[in-house]
Amino acid sequence: MKHKKILFVCTGNTCRSPMAEAALRAELKKRKIKWYTVASAGLRAEEGCPMTDHSVTALGEAGIECPQAFRSRRISAKMLREADVVICMTQSQHRLLHKFPNATSMYELAGREIPDPFGQGIDAYRITLRVIRECIPQIIAALHIGE
Repeated sequence: MKHKKILFVCTGNTCRSPMAEAALRAELKKRKIKWYTVASAGLRAEEGCPMTDHSVTALGEAGIECPQAFRSRRISAKMLREADVVICMTQSQHRLLHKFPNATSMYELAGREIPDPFGQGIDAYRITLRVIRECIPQIIAALHIGE
């Protein structure tokens, strides 16, 4: 099986995309699917920031491993070219990447946009993670992962 790369994209790469990265990685591990690399980046990310505390808390509460070494990254053309699929959290983010045929969105794959919880309380992060996790089976099915 050819190794494939999935890249999640949001704005700052400290909330949504790293939570999606961790959630999909956990689901692939649970299903014993090993030929995928999952990463994340942000359209306007400040390089080197940790994941927000609320993101870490929400992942921990859900029993999802949070990489301690995570640091935000700004998306680059190289990342976009190297990914097999680029999954944006919103349609508006996808429109910014329309020149890349491998770019799509959570809405296109799973019928939901992922609102930004940045600056809100922990409950907003829990809801965001819940929505992401609800989308994961649809993403796996849409991308034919594991087939």
